[in-house]
Amino acid sequence: MTPFSTLFSLQNRTALVTGGASGIGYAIAQRLAEQGAQLCLVDRSPSVKEAAAKLGPNHLGIEADVTDEQAVQKACETALKNFGKIDILINNAGIALIAPADKLTIEAWDTTISINLRAPFLFSRLLGPQMCENGYGRIVNLASQAALVALDGHLAYTASKSGILGLTKILAFEWGKHGVTTNAISPTVVETELGKKVWSGPVGDAFRAEVPTGRFAQPDEIACAVTYLVSDAAAMVNGENLVVDGGYTIR
Repeated sequence: MTPFSTLFSLQNRTALVTGGASGIGYAIAQRLAEQGAQLCLVDRSPSVKEAAAKLGPNHLGIEADVTDEQAVQKACETALKNFGKIDILINNAGIALIAPADKLTIEAWDTTISINLRAPFLFSRLLGPQMCENGYGRIVNLASQAALVALDGHLAYTASKSGILGLTKILAFEWGKHGVTTNAISPTVVETELGKKVWSGPVGDAFRAEVPTGRFAQPDEIACAVTYLVSDAAAMVNGENLVVDGGYTIR
């Protein structure tokens, strides 16, 4: 029987995390680095290089707009040049532009789909083939409870995250035979610094009361779920959606 310490070790693994400069993305990066992985953080914030440096030596931060296909390609090329390979891809970058369906602008729709769905497709298309060639890879896409249940004002967000579930299944189906697994994680509200501001006051209290566990998720709880999915302990988990929502969607 393989010890847990070996199953969860990411020594000699390299990982690219989009939206990695803060919030859930940085929490994921911290956990993966803790397990021995080398990290490449991609984020539109200039602070991404500082965030990578805080993880320790030999980590990389790349400032890039994930809606720009050329910028995404350059980021992937830079990561591959620095590390030689990318074993793990975490498609975490996301945006939530909330508005009633009849008030949602075309710009808000296009921006949401571009960041939440098109970017994961671009990164997967660029990095997946080299994973398949190497015979090993782990892709984790951040979806949402909004992909499973109707949430008021979340039309574009829900459409993008529902698309993530479809993307996940097809990649899992096509690349699984090459040793590359693809899974999704669907969190409830996560108490990042931004999340705390958005869901403060009566609105947050009302939503929180609907969660059976009586609280929202913490960034590290999502990071730990990701760590499981990219580890050897989850080698047989492929094409699944791990729901981390305190039971919100079971009702």
